[in-house]
Amino acid sequence: MFWERYVDLCNQNGEAPNVVAAKCGVKSTGTVTGWSNGAKPRAGVLKRISDYFGVSISYLLGEEEKAPPKNGDAELNEYLEELRTRPEMKMLFHTFKGATKEEIQAIVAAWEAMNKRGE
Repeated sequence: MFWERYVDLCNQNGEAPNVVAAKCGVKSTGTVTGWSNGAKPRAGVLKRISDYFGVSISYLLGEEEKAPPKNGDAELNEYLEELRTRPEMKMLFHTFKGATKEEIQAIVAAWEAMNKRGE
């Protein structure tokens, strides 16, 4: 199940399995061949692959059926990439995740006012 999900996610990203594996720290193409023959990646590699694609390890292993949303929205993809690659953006998201619309509007207004003072 891992291999099928992995290849599907690679295809959705328009990347070859060996390329993604290399980006996730796998140095041997033989390792990827092993995956295609039924082997599963080690825990650390699974974590890097799940982070790379933004899916759970359970999903990669076929233990979870919920597929990640397919998305062609360039702006949303940009936001997701920011969350994936910038820890400070992830921290902001987690900090304000439960905030109401009004609370977020107040925070944005305060931020904008603070930036205007510096102009």
